[in-house]
Amino acid sequence: MLKDKVLSVRDRDIKPTILVIGDLMVDHYIWGQATRLSPEAPVPVVNVKNESTTLGGAGNVTQNLVSLGADVILAGIVGDDMQGTQLKEILQAEHVATDCIVTDNSRPTTVKTRVLAGSHQLVRIDREVTDEISLEVEDELAGKIIKSMDAADIVIFSDYNKGVFSQGLTQRLLQAAGKAQKKVIVDPKGLNYAKYKGAYLIKPNRKELAEAAKLEKIGNIGDLQEAAKTIFAQTQTDYLVVTLSEEGMVILTELAYKALPVKATEVFDVTGAGDTVLAAIAYFLAAGFSVEEACEVSNHAAAIVIRQVGSASATIDEILADMAG
Repeated sequence: MLKDKVLSVRDRDIKPTILVIGDLMVDHYIWGQATRLSPEAPVPVVNVKNESTTLGGAGNVTQNLVSLGADVILAGIVGDDMQGTQLKEILQAEHVATDCIVTDNSRPTTVKTRVLAGSHQLVRIDREVTDEISLEVEDELAGKIIKSMDAADIVIFSDYNKGVFSQGLTQRLLQAAGKAQKKVIVDPKGLNYAKYKGAYLIKPNRKELAEAAKLEKIGNIGDLQEAAKTIFAQTQTDYLVVTLSEEGMVILTELAYKALPVKATEVFDVTGAGDTVLAAIAYFLAAGFSVEEACEVSNHAAAIVIRQVGSASATIDEILADMAG
């Protein structure tokens, strides 16, 4: 029984080591109240009450893995700035290895600032450079990552299309993972899925899959299978796991599929649920679960976070409680 298997992971205190490679960013929130419009322009005046900072992008995947109990090595790029220092301090406080984080002097640390009045987001301000990283930075990053692969039980690519996953670096890392006999799980972005050729499992959402397969939309399982054929041909991946927001997910191979309906009875916010699914699949695969079992458990993890507002994460105890409920 799957619940007993999850219980065994908790009771044996299994701590897989997971290497997360991806686009690092800081999510900065400015909370306030807006009771009047500016006399200078027809925009609200926000009286700031509070500010908070959390990790976004691959950092959110990392925090989900830490919540599950994994040891994490995080690799990526930050700028030579205060936000990059702050990002590493947050990670170090959570005992995440940061030796594979490279400083790129040519770009800032990606920061997404959201201004909220009450629960309403008024504006988002992005500070970022999304050009591909230079060959010099790529070489430094690849060298650090390849040295760390032997220590990892599984590898995650968390691609947010911010410049880290160039065709060259992505293939270089996939080939290194193949030589080290490490499975790679990819959360993809963009239209070029051919760069992920050799990955074990790719986890797009419905919109990302439709765009990559050049379909107008995916409305039913037939559309999903048609889109999947294109991606299997491009990547030769073993599995596609397509997340369908409040409808759950579908696991596809070239020959079959299985739908897993969403476990949540209430859906408040799907923000960050994809990162939770990615982290849970990787964690439970590393703990010895099959893909189907890992996806089933990750569906429970997603159910927990979509009942909450904002990016959240799930613990094994919370997953066990959800499975029991």
